Amino acid sequence: MSSKRFAHQLLHWYQTQGRKNLPWQKNRLPYNIWVSEIMLQQTQVVTVIDYYQRFMARFPDVNSLAAATTDEVMHLWAGLGYYTRARNLHRCAQKVVTEHQGEFPVHSLEAMQNLPGIGPSTAAAICAFSTGQRAVILDGNVKRVVARYFAIEGWYGKAQVSKQLWQAADQLTPNEQLPEYTQAIMDLGATLCTRSKPQCEICPVASGCAAKAQNLTEQLPTPRPKKTLAQKTRYALVVLNSQGAVLLEKRPDQGIWGGLWSFPEFTDPQALEEWILTHQPLAKLEPSLKITQSHLFSHYQLTLHLWVAQLAKPQLAENPANYTNQLNWYDQKKFGNIGLAAPIKKYFSC
Repeated sequence: MSSKRFAHQLLHWYQTQGRKNLPWQKNRLPYNIWVSEIMLQQTQVVTVIDYYQRFMARFPDVNSLAAATTDEVMHLWAGLGYYTRARNLHRCAQKVVTEHQGEFPVHSLEAMQNLPGIGPSTAAAICAFSTGQRAVILDGNVKRVVARYFAIEGWYGKAQVSKQLWQAADQLTPNEQLPEYTQAIMDLGATLCTRSKPQCEICPVASGCAAKAQNLTEQLPTPRPKKTLAQKTRYALVVLNSQGAVLLEKRPDQGIWGGLWSFPEFTDPQALEEWILTHQPLAKLEPSLKITQSHLFSHYQLTLHLWVAQLAKPQLAENPANYTNQLNWYDQKKFGNIGLAAPIKKYFSC
């Protein structure tokens, strides 16, 4: 298998079939590339485009992002998932401004990897796209291409398999046309060398693919060992006042919906009722308004029981003592200023 042949075939295909009109391709500024690469982690291009455009309209450069509040950032990220990315994006912008004078250190892969939220593959992509320097990427799509092309067996999560994939990706990466090659191999994995039903019959590098030659395309890459999905149950409290305001709690940075605003959540009904007695004793629970939501995550499925309580008089809707920083009343018309967790969106879309 010739690495030069692979790159030649791939680049030739890219000229006619590759994606060249994505919003972040209009220029090669490190900031633009960085935002897009972080958004594209674990998320498909078709989903990212609208989020990227809204994000860039509000934060056109690293200085504007660094100066923003966390709520502003989370609001524009809400719905993309994997919220640690958004918090790291904000932290990274602040570090670039304070420690690198507002300029990404794109001529040093090591310096790029020292920034929050930027791993080896993301750093390589940003550097390759913005400077044209040789840098090896290995995102999810590229792992799939490489695993099949070299018929590398074993789950990505194993250190030895990961090492093999990096070595193979390095072997394939050419010394020139790095922006084009980087986009091309990403595109190949996203459009033809897909997880299921790969289109080998029109793949530009099929002639050198070991998985195709050995009839292993459906078996590779080796999937993650299956685990039984855990089931969790939680109870959330929806407190409404007569003017339509709702009591929301800011979730911890770590965990699901990290840093977003959601309903106060409890492990059991007793804890929920005790909280009402302590913090909102005049709120009346409405048993007929109970709602159950289901939320699926990578490691477990969450059943969330929403209990609704109402306050009859608006003047009673005061912020509970000692909770004003993490628990506040929000008019639904002002939801546009904060990042909302999925339960909020589901509840108010009913």
